Amino acid sequence: MSSQQASNSHVGPKTTGGKAGAIPTPANAHLGTEKSETKPKAFDSDGAIGKQFTETGAIGQIGEAVGGPLSSDGVIGKQFTDKGAVGGTIQNTLGGEKQTGSGLSGVLPKSN
Repeated sequence: MSSQQASNSHVGPKTTGGKAGAIPTPANAHLGTEKSETKPKAFDSDGAIGKQFTETGAIGQIGEAVGGPLSSDGVIGKQFTDKGAVGGTIQNTLGGEKQTGSGLSGVLPKSN
């Protein structure tokens, strides 16, 4: 039997046992921080898609430019606002805030 001890082939400072995601990189930037953050879902009136339909968004500006019934105050246009029949349904169904951050804190029920 050999009495040699296993050598440590690690060169450089040893890690402290932290998570690999603890160091922000472009690859993990979307994961968020330890504290929970919220951001609007895509179809929310503040989200990436939903904001395009507001009166200042790319699609909503067309209705404002045409004016009349297509403006945000018009008979047709007001149905597409976040409080209108069409826009309100989308806002209530697909809108809201998305929970981001660590773990399953927004998914698991709170224990008493």
